Amino acid sequence: MKLVTAWFKIPFWQRVAAGFVLGALAGWLLGPAAETWFGPLGTVYVNLIKMIAIPLVFFAVVSAVGSLAGQRSIAALAARTFVWFAITAVLAVAVGLAFGLVLKPGVGVDAASLQVAENYRQRDVPGPLDVLINIVPENPFRALAALGAGKTGDGANVIVPSNFTILQVIFFAGLVGFALVKLGEKTAGLRALMDQSREMMIQVTRFVLEATPLGTFGLIAALVGSYGFEQLVPLGKFVIALYAACAFHIVVVYSGLLLAHGLNPLKFFRGAAPAMQIGFVASSSYAALPLSLTSATHNLGVQKDYASFAVPLGASIKMDGCGAIYPALGAVFIAQFMGIELSSGQYFLIALASVLGSFGTAGVPGTAVIMATVVISAAGLPLEAIGILYAIDRVLDMMRTMTNVTGQVLVPVLVAKETGLLDREVYERASSNVGVEEGDQAGA
Repeated sequence: MKLVTAWFKIPFWQRVAAGFVLGALAGWLLGPAAETWFGPLGTVYVNLIKMIAIPLVFFAVVSAVGSLAGQRSIAALAARTFVWFAITAVLAVAVGLAFGLVLKPGVGVDAASLQVAENYRQRDVPGPLDVLINIVPENPFRALAALGAGKTGDGANVIVPSNFTILQVIFFAGLVGFALVKLGEKTAGLRALMDQSREMMIQVTRFVLEATPLGTFGLIAALVGSYGFEQLVPLGKFVIALYAACAFHIVVVYSGLLLAHGLNPLKFFRGAAPAMQIGFVASSSYAALPLSLTSATHNLGVQKDYASFAVPLGASIKMDGCGAIYPALGAVFIAQFMGIELSSGQYFLIALASVLGSFGTAGVPGTAVIMATVVISAAGLPLEAIGILYAIDRVLDMMRTMTNVTGQVLVPVLVAKETGLLDREVYERASSNVGVEEGDQAGA
């Protein structure tokens, strides 16, 4: 018991970092066998995170709408949140283009050393109207079960597993929340039950998150052991450019926005660190969602009711890494690699497509590839070149997703500061721990 107690006294981020380092070491020592031995640990952990995401979002949004409706305009809060989503997306596109022009990752690349990934398939890009229609669930229970509609090879309609129904869950939960408010005292008991259910899911989330260090170990061991870093050598300049651009956006751009709001960036990064770590390791905003919500509320002081719909919404449509920096940088790389001189008009189209497309592909599987397809098509560049970058997509996705997740926590903090929904005392304390007992986290 003493060993267990000592383990839980270690700050959460340090436990996750230890899992990362030990996983990388195990993957390096065991090679491909690491995926067989340790890969299941990562798979089970990601499944646990996905298990809690849908019920957590549903109960949190129902409870939040019921509470916010009596305090302030939800529409005004949502509009302000969308504005900041757009502003940070524009800044992210500018960073992607700038790093592409300065670092020139496509210049001097040996074409003979590159090949299209065997598992790359060109994606169909949904139209904006299709995305809007799909936000409304045909069957809310199917959305809550994370199931979507699909077609077999002969065109028959079937139900298939899907991890991209968060927007549908938010939509349905919002309607339920408004209905409870409209009915008033008739549903007082049900509103209290929803509040209690949210607290229950927050506690379940704390239990699950204690497995994060072990899950991190399994995910990283499997990645390092099976990936083979020889795949990175031909596209090493692009990998460096993407990581540098994302790091600049996180450290410089986000810090600048925080300072402009009178907030200490170091406090923010301390509080957001757990969500950022999981975003990097799991390469999924959806998987990081429970931690993003906990980081925003418990660690950084964003009011729970506002964060309960802003953070899940951001996990669906706020993609600074996948939807802005990556497609912009990728378009510049492809132009340089193919020896194509981009015009000022093409640069404008790349920027516009990156900003608008990131909202238009909300909830679509493979967002980064979809976004790259949209942007490269808009610029008139050859689409087959995307398959070259797809060969190293797993390594790129780690940094892209960490950037996404950081932005998904940042925007609610900025909006909360502007609207008086930020507990400044909690923000200044900036816990970086998300342990089993909330009381044990204070001052961590």
